[in-house]
Amino acid sequence: MKKTGVIELEGMEFHAFHGCFEKEKTEGNHFTVDFRGSLDMSAAAASDSLEDTADYGRVYGIVKREMEKPSDLLENVAGRIVSSIENEMPGFLEFSVRVSKRNPPVGGACSWSRITMYGGMA
Repeated sequence: MKKTGVIELEGMEFHAFHGCFEKEKTEGNHFTVDFRGSLDMSAAAASDSLEDTADYGRVYGIVKREMEKPSDLLENVAGRIVSSIENEMPGFLEFSVRVSKRNPPVGGACSWSRITMYGGMA
């Protein structure tokens, strides 16, 4: 019987240089990224072997690599992360990536701006 489950990495923190304004490009900002992915965990449940599941470290490495590339839009950052995970870790049935920017420059009080993008859905 198939055992489908969810892997999550929540609150990955980065100082990065995403944004449209010059200050964002030079000073950067605080970002968090959350990942949630579903996959068949049947083999891993039986074997207790990392080779039979998705490696959290690989997911983190992909996110870190893409967060290091400056972008104007959070949509671009999330899109690159989604594409990279789809290409490098095709075992996910579906997944989501949420990129959050602390204190975005919106002309008033705002704790976070967030973008959520989905991947792996055929």
